[in-house]
Amino acid sequence: MSLKSIVLFLVRFLRLFITRKTLLSIQSFLSSVLNPVKTLIGKIMPNHSDDRNSDPSPPPFDPSKPSIPISYPINTLEDLDSGSYFTSFHYPFNKSTVPLRPPNPALPRRPRLLVCHDMQGGYVDDKWVQGGHNSGAYAIWHWYLIDVFVYFSHKLVTLPPPCWTNTAHKHGVKVLGTFITEWDEGKAICKELLSTKESAHKYAERLAELAVALGFDGWLINMEVQVDVGQIPNLKEFVSHLTQTMHSSLPGSLVIWYDSVTIDGDLDWQNRLNEKNKPFFDISDGIFINYTWKEDYPKLSATVAGDRKFDVYMGIDVFGRGTYGDGQWTTNVALDVIKKDDVSAAVFAPGWIYETKQPPDFQTAQNRWWDLVEKSWGILQKYPKVLPFYSNFDQGRGNHISIDGTQVLSTQWNNISLQTFQPFLEYVDNPASNTIDVCVDFNEASFSGGGNLTFKGTLEANAYVSIRLFLGELVMVGLPVHFTYSVKSEGNSQVGLFLEFSSEMEGKKTLLLASHGLNQFSSKFDEVIVPRQLRKSDIAPGWVIKESSISLNGYTLTEISAVCYRQQPENTEPESEARSRNNQDPAAYHAVLGHISISASVQNTEFPLSTSWIVEGQDVEWGGSEGSKTVRLKISWKLKDGKNTLFPRYNIYVEKLTKQAVVSLGRKLGNVALAPSDALNGESIKSKTSQPENQSRTESAGEYIGEAQIGAFFVSDLTIPPATSSLKFIIQPCDYSGASQDVDDAPFLQLNVEGH
Repeated sequence: MSLKSIVLFLVRFLRLFITRKTLLSIQSFLSSVLNPVKTLIGKIMPNHSDDRNSDPSPPPFDPSKPSIPISYPINTLEDLDSGSYFTSFHYPFNKSTVPLRPPNPALPRRPRLLVCHDMQGGYVDDKWVQGGHNSGAYAIWHWYLIDVFVYFSHKLVTLPPPCWTNTAHKHGVKVLGTFITEWDEGKAICKELLSTKESAHKYAERLAELAVALGFDGWLINMEVQVDVGQIPNLKEFVSHLTQTMHSSLPGSLVIWYDSVTIDGDLDWQNRLNEKNKPFFDISDGIFINYTWKEDYPKLSATVAGDRKFDVYMGIDVFGRGTYGDGQWTTNVALDVIKKDDVSAAVFAPGWIYETKQPPDFQTAQNRWWDLVEKSWGILQKYPKVLPFYSNFDQGRGNHISIDGTQVLSTQWNNISLQTFQPFLEYVDNPASNTIDVCVDFNEASFSGGGNLTFKGTLEANAYVSIRLFLGELVMVGLPVHFTYSVKSEGNSQVGLFLEFSSEMEGKKTLLLASHGLNQFSSKFDEVIVPRQLRKSDIAPGWVIKESSISLNGYTLTEISAVCYRQQPENTEPESEARSRNNQDPAAYHAVLGHISISASVQNTEFPLSTSWIVEGQDVEWGGSEGSKTVRLKISWKLKDGKNTLFPRYNIYVEKLTKQAVVSLGRKLGNVALAPSDALNGESIKSKTSQPENQSRTESAGEYIGEAQIGAFFVSDLTIPPATSSLKFIIQPCDYSGASQDVDDAPFLQLNVEGH
């Protein structure tokens, strides 16, 4: 390990425990001690190499060459200025595809919660744009408690991986990247950045271009270096121009200044808003206050901010490190003070739960910690707000993936982009006190994606339990609204949906969607509706699909809850005798809720036919040996009429075919698509794709290989069995309500394997 690496390692380790001011002193001391040593070694051993006995370094990352798509930062001003990121192979894969709904919303006029992620330096499992292999990967799912999310790393330009922007936008949360300068390298960067007014404007415009192109909502600016006082005017130009350019390019965007360098050029964290940092606050959309503030600082900051007090975000470091209230499991102490003084909060590094392996496990500890936030700060986002609305309770990680109840993948995976709307589940500190436990389950069979809501426990025959799922603001107007949900249960365990509506004129109205046999508690609701059971031949056994249409013009849907109950037996045999005969615990309860879909139309989406698409592939590369071939390539697709597709995602399958394929007229051979085979090694399933004549299938027909959020997918090192003569890639569009096109009608491409 080189001396420079030793310094960086020590600095990164120590930052977990001490404040930045102390860290700067230690870093300066270590450099002053180790640099002379390095010089002395160089004189004594001129041919010495710190790394001469190490393994050869891998080739440097070349973003222009085709490879598994990743997210990565920009490390130099030269790369920022050149615009080389936009010519990168990875650029189109890093565009977020989920807009905020409604578009460009203004932040609410109330105390807000900003969350700055800072997890293990950034770009860990989340860097794999098409997904990774770690079901235990870090994720956030309490989006209903957040207003603004900042993706943070210690690189010059931190670009949020699209998975964070996609899922945050879905939940109504704005996303910011980070521009940071620190240490000696940061001083040199600032010297160039702020050399002239024109230079400051140029780099501000480059940052704005990146945010707009990649679909995120602005920047956190963190200048953690001392700046020459003569360059302060240009620093103000940089911040002001970036803010104005962002606003004109993307209404509703944000530029937030971090409380670091002062108007005098000193690196001196003020821990409150005052005359030394207010000039930067005045030309931006807000300030992220350093986290070592005192109890009266939020109130003092609010006074200085005046009518912009909600733009003051008081920092809280979850690791502690001198933060007010000590962070960690007492983070709520600081939140309570901030809320009382009516300013906003900025929670830094909630990944502490994950990084420090808080017991008993990440899922439980995360839910417990965010429950502290909810109790202190309250719920900030509500959904559903608009239609269509869909949730399969997927957290963007798991041990399998299912489609319509059929498992298509049986290995670990992670991809935060696949999160659907997350339920507002209430944390229970003592689960034993509940008759029914509910959790997002990664192991129980899913109806869609990799998760579901599993309800287990005990429930007497005439009892029911209501469990909050969503708090909404969906205005019911015009045509009926259609509710569809999937259930799998044991015995007479049943799950219904409780819906609460409100109207200024009529007050509250409660509806229960549930099967018959509810006389024992039906009086608890204004109306009980027995949903229709949908008959679908392609649904896996065990799952039941239920659907109801509701018309309540002028009402607003405010709450959706699951209701756990037992279906009463239709025969005259007492339930206790029937269960005794079947050796079942008469009180045991077990049911699974697979998904909820709400739409304004009962009609299915009209997906374009396969002939409506242009599917093209590039960068086809063959590998492997004669007995075991592999292929890697990029595939892309678009509609022939040039219209933008309205589909949020696409399932990708491959059929490995024997014998020469008969290619449909108008198709191109040699153009193909796929996903990293080492990332998703799904079990083979039989697809419904039609089979060209004179062509037979191998056992791996219809193999699921991944999911795309854009009109492109990269296949990495797909293994090809020896008998395979051609590969058929099927791209299955999926709509916002969770429906997907029949693969018989989906776009596809075939690639001839013979001769390669």
